[in-house]
Amino acid sequence: MLAAERGAAANTIAAYRRDLVASEAVIGELAAADKAGIESLARHWSALAPASVARKASALRQFFGFMVDEGRRPDDPSVALPRPATRRPLPRILDHREIELLFVQAEREAEAEQPAPVRMLTLVEMLYGSGLRATELVSLPLASVPRDAPFLTVMGKGGQARMVPVGGRAKAALSRWLAVRPQGKFLFPSRGGHLTRIRLFQLLKGLATRAGIAPEKVSPHVLRHAFATHLLEGGADLRVLQTLLGHADIATTQIYTHVDSARLVALVNERHPLARAGRGD
Repeated sequence: MLAAERGAAANTIAAYRRDLVASEAVIGELAAADKAGIESLARHWSALAPASVARKASALRQFFGFMVDEGRRPDDPSVALPRPATRRPLPRILDHREIELLFVQAEREAEAEQPAPVRMLTLVEMLYGSGLRATELVSLPLASVPRDAPFLTVMGKGGQARMVPVGGRAKAALSRWLAVRPQGKFLFPSRGGHLTRIRLFQLLKGLATRAGIAPEKVSPHVLRHAFATHLLEGGADLRVLQTLLGHADIATTQIYTHVDSARLVALVNERHPLARAGRGD
């Protein structure tokens, strides 16, 4: 149902499967679970973070809702599931100086035009320059590379296609990569088909370390967050940003307004004369 009716992404389906299998390992067959079993499952989750509990509970609610809709059971025991109050954390981002350090290092390493460093530069340019998700980037087919039009056609979450702009720097990096890349149907090929998300994560951590940035601060999603936040700082419209990021709901995009607000508060606290006086400056 998730795949056929909702068009859920493969990663989403895999996450639901993990949560359902783990729940079944605790209380037995989920299809026959009763309210008491669900309550015991909630107790089993007591040490988990609220966000983790909320995610697991959501998977179970949707599972039991499906069972009821299909007539496979008359009741829905998921009413016994907890509803933890969660606050969506503000996304971690890199500041402009750290972004510059990352790009200086990537460009320096790519000067010799060797495949691996040129690929790294291209990956970073497209993560920060176009705001792509890690999965969207590594799974790009070679056919998606623009020739004349400055856009990529990206298949996002739920199988939704969108047009993503490619800036001049990213196009230049792409041209360099196309000149040295190995054969394959994907833009970033590997022996398994295409570069994996995990490998992209590892490569980015390595680049950050070599650039003098704490590796725990850097990930593909952090660069996507930096793309969004820095665009918003530059005056981008929130609806345009929603389209660029491929968010189905504007509420998801609005988290970046909070990031910008937090930056403004920090700026006032740091630069306002009374704030400095309070610190004895």
